[in-house]
Amino acid sequence: MISFLRGTVAEALPQSIVLDVSGVGYEVIVPLSTYDALNPQLGQQVELKTHLHIRENAQILYGFATDEERDIFRLLVEHVSGIGPTTAIAILSGMRVNEFKDAVVKQDVQAIARAKGVGKKTAERIILELKDKVGLASTWEAQQQGVTSQAAADAELALVALGFKQAEARKSIAAILKKHPDAGADQLIRGALRQ
Repeated sequence: MISFLRGTVAEALPQSIVLDVSGVGYEVIVPLSTYDALNPQLGQQVELKTHLHIRENAQILYGFATDEERDIFRLLVEHVSGIGPTTAIAILSGMRVNEFKDAVVKQDVQAIARAKGVGKKTAERIILELKDKVGLASTWEAQQQGVTSQAAADAELALVALGFKQAEARKSIAAILKKHPDAGADQLIRGALRQ
């Protein structure tokens, strides 16, 4: 899988960026939030966190400015039935990551339903499946209340997106934090993957 791309902007449209990486042009579909954060200009050096989506008739590369955006995209695509990459990109284009997390925690169906192509029933399913099946709402609540550090919350979300059960991810992170209380999200993720 392609984890990230670092290259020069060859083309930039609001939902698509072409990156020249050592002479190869990669077309990457991006949400508006990523486009706005990067404000890509021709010739500018850019790094995108990526997710390669393979279908029967296409291989599509999706890009994000931050790991958090990519994690939310993966949660939507992999853990919510009926949500494909196009809908996940539409949700991220219409909401910032923290707004999305807040909407899930507060069960704000209307906020999620405002995204293009997402109706009330789909928004309800997103909230139900992310809150009950994946169980991330408690992590987001703890993060918002300052109980959990940003690094620990980000690492937990990333591990769940990688297929860990939430309880396993939380237990691994807690064990690493006992030994290394100042560990960043990357260190926590790597440590948990080694365990």
